[in-house]
Amino acid sequence: MSEEVKEILPEELEKDIENGSKYTVIDVREDEEVATGMVPGAKHIALQTIPDRLNELSKDNEYVMVCRSGRRSHNACMFLNERGYKTVNLKGGMLEWTGEKVF
Repeated sequence: MSEEVKEILPEELEKDIENGSKYTVIDVREDEEVATGMVPGAKHIALQTIPDRLNELSKDNEYVMVCRSGRRSHNACMFLNERGYKTVNLKGGMLEWTGEKVF
């Protein structure tokens, strides 16, 4: 059974962060991509390293997954959802992010 991946719009996430986010943001891009800036407060876990780093994630938290365009983060959401994690995909990824970026 494949459940749909929930999505959040960049504006919604930005507002959520301003209000003290309930989400933990995970950036699944490669090192050279995150060097161009990340969502404030995001944790970097490159997509291919997620299976080895599950111990860093809690099933009690809800995660917003971020990549460049939203495709890799969608895959990360599906992978994590199948293992009992709560995830939301950032729709459009960093291409659509207009908020502050941290380096």
